[in-house]
Parts: sequence; C-alpha cells; structure tokens
Amino acid sequence: MKRYLVPLFIFVVMAGFLAVGLQRNPREVPSPLVDKPAPAFDLPQLHDPAARLTAEQMKGRVWVLNVFASWCTPCLAEHPYVTQLARQPGITVIGLNYKDRPEDAKGWLRKHGDPYAKIAVDAEGRVGIDYGVYGVPETYLIDKQGVIRHKQIGPITPQALMQTILPTLRKLNE
Repeated sequence: MKRYLVPLFIFVVMAGFLAVGLQRNPREVPSPLVDKPAPAFDLPQLHDPAARLTAEQMKGRVWVLNVFASWCTPCLAEHPYVTQLARQPGITVIGLNYKDRPEDAKGWLRKHGDPYAKIAVDAEGRVGIDYGVYGVPETYLIDKQGVIRHKQIGPITPQALMQTILPTLRKLNE
C-alpha cells in the first residue's frame, strides 16, 4: 500500500504545479530589471550617426524607451499608441531601433510617422540584450533617476496605455 502513496503524492504535487502554471499569462514574464538602474548605453543616433545617445543624457527626466524595428509587424500595430504617448506633456519617448538597417528604419518612419524625440541604433542587438529584450516591440518606463519602473512586453495596447503606462508615467512625473 505504501509503495502507491509516493507516486500518488508526486502526481498530486506535479498536478498542482501544472494548475498554477496554467493560470499564469505567458506574456507577463517578470523582468529582473524593474526597479533597477537602466543599463548604460552609448549608441549612434539614427538621423545623425555622428551624434551619440546615452542613457546618462536622459537622467533628470521621465522617459520611455521603445524598442522597435521596421521588420516588426507588431511594431506597426502599436505605432499609433507610441505616437499618442509621445504627445503627452512631460514624457520623452526615445526609440531603440533594434537589429535593423538604418535606411529601412528611416523609410518606415517616413511612411508611418516619427514620434520619437531621438532614436538610438542598436544594429547588433547588444543593448537589447542588456535590457533583456525578449522580442520587439518592448517598452520601458524609466524615472528621473534612471531606474526602470515598468516593462511592457509586446505591443502597447489601448488597455495597457490607459490602465498601466499613462498612470505610471503620471505618478513618476509627480
């Protein structure tokens, strides 16, 4: 009788873990960078490759880092919401063009509009790795001290914009 209890116990424990796992949203992968300083970077700017853009230059203001690429279909879906975000007072939206050719990115922005205050070029994806980018698009909300306060995985949706992103940015700007 006892020899059946151990496998039964193991089965019950594993079924419990499975039940808990099935209740979670796979898009909500917690980022170890939230509440930590944003990784430093020093990259050329898309529209002026001789000029550099660094995370250090952004200290003292609330800013949004939006990781995008011309080849990214979900980036196009979120683009109107990034544009809406960029129109908010007190918010600076910085683009991080990820693993893209500069001429493709410029053409995409000409066609769809350029909401970014500045755009850094991460051609090799090294900065994306530092930020823990799982895939584009991703968006980071960064406070005045340069600390990441929220990470949006996947495209910005109207719900995410209204319920999470804008309220968080308002709070950071207080």
